[in-house]
Amino acid sequence: MDISFFWFAVGLAALGYFIGDGLKNMHAGTKGSGYRTLIKESDLHYYVNLSREELQELIEKHPGAPKIELKGTTYYPYQQFMNWLSSNELYKS
Repeated sequence: MDISFFWFAVGLAALGYFIGDGLKNMHAGTKGSGYRTLIKESDLHYYVNLSREELQELIEKHPGAPKIELKGTTYYPYQQFMNWLSSNELYKS
């Protein structure tokens, strides 16, 4: 009986440690997580609630939009694009 109580105590201590450590780091990965979301140019109009033609016109008019080109495919980082879209830089021209 003494040995089973020992293992129960060790398990309870480990459980407390891992729960506490998880609570400390719960929000550590959320900072800037929107910058890692890449959207293909062909799907971007769904995210910004514009028609394909309106989005194409916007991109052609403002070639400085934040984008990444990989192997011939253009991707837009979602959070950066939304920040750019809502910034005053877009409306200065």
